[in-house]
Amino acid sequence: MLLTSFDPFREFDRLGRRAYGAGHWTAVRSAMPMDVIRGKDEVQLRFDLPGVDAESIDVTVDRGVLTVSAQRTEETAEDEKLITRERVIGSFTRRLYLGDTLDADKIEAVFAEGVLTVRLPLLATAQPRKVEIHTDSKKEIAA
Repeated sequence: MLLTSFDPFREFDRLGRRAYGAGHWTAVRSAMPMDVIRGKDEVQLRFDLPGVDAESIDVTVDRGVLTVSAQRTEETAEDEKLITRERVIGSFTRRLYLGDTLDADKIEAVFAEGVLTVRLPLLATAQPRKVEIHTDSKKEIAA
């Protein structure tokens, strides 16, 4: 497995959906939606972070866990009155367990046009390789 999303609040999520309805709760939970793309030599994580200041984004790796944190701040002036809020404001975090096939020492992150792209290089051992097929029935497979 390349990576695993960690959500310690699964029961909290269930209770939130029950209390607030699935539509409202989905909007709250998707404050940092993510796509995972596997390429030939790397895995890319793409987080949608529109309206987030690049200075508020933090990407860390500690003991095989990648943590992405960001903060979106209030954007209304004192003389403005908020009527409806659907955009999530505040701090939010995603944690992903990294598999042993990813090179945690060479992770790179770029933030452009509201999208944070985190590149996780694959180790050479994780690369697909051709397996030789022996046709001679006398040849034994080495143990």
